Amino acid sequence: MSRLQRSGDKKIVWVTGASSGIGRALVKRLAADGHYVIVSSRNREALLDLQLGHAKLIRVLDCDVGSDTSMVEAQRRLQEITDELDLVIACAGICEYDDNLSLDLASYRRVFDANFFGVVNTLRVAKPLLANSRQPVFAAVGSLSSVVGFPRAEAYGASKAALEYFIQSVRADTSKVSLRPVLIRPGFIETPLTTQNDFKMPFLMSADAAAERILVGLERKQSVIDFPRRLSWPLRLLNLLSPLWYRLCAPRITRIRKLRKA
Repeated sequence: MSRLQRSGDKKIVWVTGASSGIGRALVKRLAADGHYVIVSSRNREALLDLQLGHAKLIRVLDCDVGSDTSMVEAQRRLQEITDELDLVIACAGICEYDDNLSLDLASYRRVFDANFFGVVNTLRVAKPLLANSRQPVFAAVGSLSSVVGFPRAEAYGASKAALEYFIQSVRADTSKVSLRPVLIRPGFIETPLTTQNDFKMPFLMSADAAAERILVGLERKQSVIDFPRRLSWPLRLLNLLSPLWYRLCAPRITRIRKLRKA
């Protein structure tokens, strides 16, 4: 199969976490607009299904962004597909809740490997190809959960907060070069991840609606894309008034009533 080369105003895009949720919705929209899209996740079958109907535009690169070994092979295969990347959208991620503050280290490491180190790995692999683009963009999907501390979200929220600082620091380090880092902070989105949630999710959005917000934000060259505003603005305000959050709101939603010894 021939290597991908930019044609006119059509971009070469790499999307991780493309097998479901926001990543899959983004790929469908990008391919529908005629862009070349390299799709990645651990689920090869889902990626092949996504490729149907867009064989000339979509290339499959199955890999585990949280695995250093997998990403070494992914880097080799990516360089066989293309010499350049105009846009990378790092969507891969997982969620595991910490019930009763158990502090299970294995769980925390799984979450950080996928949500934080997976993004670092993705940028590390993509950087040489982004450098060949005239206006490269690296976007990573964080979460509005990083704005304030939520019960049970110690691992997930911390991984997204680390991701947010990482992207902001990359922005500082690339302020004199062409790379544009973008932080995406969605609220609750209908994805396989959120189906496990056993609590009310305010302002729940579809993956298609989220993809639309992201692509509009990228087109407008926003450095931070957070949505929906009905959720993001109140959370930002609560961040500024954090004592009220921890004194009035958090006690109403925490499930812990007694500190366990183990």
